[in-house]
Amino acid sequence: MSEQIRSALTIAGSDSSSGAGIAVDLKTFAAFHVHGLAAITAVTAQTTSRVLAVHHLPAAQVKLQIQAAFAEFRVGAIKIGMLGTVPIARVVAQSLRIAPSTPVVLDPVLASSSAAALLSASGLRVLRKELLPLASLLTPNLPEAEILLGYRIKDPARAVRDLRALGAGAVLLKGGHGRGREVRDLLADADGVVEFRHTRLPIRARGTGCALASAIAAGLARGHDLRLAVANAEIFLQNALARSYRCGAGNTRLLELNH
Repeated sequence: MSEQIRSALTIAGSDSSSGAGIAVDLKTFAAFHVHGLAAITAVTAQTTSRVLAVHHLPAAQVKLQIQAAFAEFRVGAIKIGMLGTVPIARVVAQSLRIAPSTPVVLDPVLASSSAAALLSASGLRVLRKELLPLASLLTPNLPEAEILLGYRIKDPARAVRDLRALGAGAVLLKGGHGRGREVRDLLADADGVVEFRHTRLPIRARGTGCALASAIAAGLARGHDLRLAVANAEIFLQNALARSYRCGAGNTRLLELNH
């Protein structure tokens, strides 16, 4: 009898273009040979360049989806993306407290790549107070980190430590929105700070934050320690970017997520 495949749960929104959100999360889990479970928080209408509409699901329905995942599957890790509303954020926090030993990767989706707001100010307060302390890893990009910290980031090394002080077990501060020939991602955990550097590619791609967070969650579900899971996920994302493709009328590229 073959070994039972590991499972990971994504709690996030859907994207009709399949360039981000649940679609990317599930494809990334599959690339790591992890069975993907999904609790959908919102149904969005999107092109590859902008958000046209967002329909948030009732918080009770989100809670039932999470409960169903834990009722039958051995969930090895949880990835959280778009939450959208205060009731959903609170229900997710309540659900996580039931499984305190399950690693949680929190990707704080506060706005879309086209700058559409995806979490209200009150929702942000719930995220800070109730979800951050439950996260094994927080994975903000620079704009998201500035919102969480309330100041303009000039020193990423200081910022990543300040972010960790907000309550998450570890923080991966992503440098893709920065400038320069290199992208610098900083991981701060209990053992210090580790830097990951990559050549900045001259492309605009969607779903990079979703793919990176989901790849980390997949590694954790497979039993890897955090630093190894992050290192493998960084390599995975760079390969996905290098193989990215155009599929649609816009100039935004989509990630090739086969491992």
